[in-house]
Amino acid sequence: MRAVLDGRTVDLADGTRARISLLAEPSSCAAAAALEFATKTLLDKDVRVSSITPGEVSLVLPDGTDFALLAVRSGMMRTSGVDGGPLTEAETKAQQAKLGLWSQDCPTSTSPPAPITTTPPPPAPPCVVVYRVNSEWPGAFQAEVTVRNVSGALINGWTLRWRFADGQTVTQLWNATVSQSGADVTVTNAAYTALIVPDGSVSVGFNGSVTGPNSAPAAFTLNGAPCTTG
Repeated sequence: MRAVLDGRTVDLADGTRARISLLAEPSSCAAAAALEFATKTLLDKDVRVSSITPGEVSLVLPDGTDFALLAVRSGMMRTSGVDGGPLTEAETKAQQAKLGLWSQDCPTSTSPPAPITTTPPPPAPPCVVVYRVNSEWPGAFQAEVTVRNVSGALINGWTLRWRFADGQTVTQLWNATVSQSGADVTVTNAAYTALIVPDGSVSVGFNGSVTGPNSAPAAFTLNGAPCTTG
């Protein structure tokens, strides 16, 4: 054995670099101890080499001991888990006896655990809007919109927006001011309705014109935040 590069990689006497079969790559904090163990055990020893797969070798020490089995039994290396027999049994015993790397507070996986990512839940809507048509007559209707503050904080000044689906038009509104562009309606508080205390509410009423269906708006926003509908 000419050189030991790490716990499971060696340079043979003929210059060939090979990996020791059935050994897993040591974790970063166990690598130094694994290299020291392999160097003391293999370097300049009359080790018998046999090839299992291209680029991998099995190493037998002068006393007939398989190096991979010795390394795992001593707790200095982990098996790659493919033989399902002596190496797996040796690893279990080393772990139970807390030998070598098993006595350290050291991860035994060759790959760091994947970070756990969680998506935070969306914030709760700060408002609940109840839209109610109180009366209807040919070509017109009267409705009321009630906004409840469930944000837990005082609202001082507000703008409520919604979109009509059936071509409705607001013709007169009270307790606030209104503007409309196409189907989009914007309602801004009056001076005396600017404050909505936590768990309090404010209502605006309006007259509207409509031809045909008169469905309620599907969504509302208060100061840009979506509200739930009740």
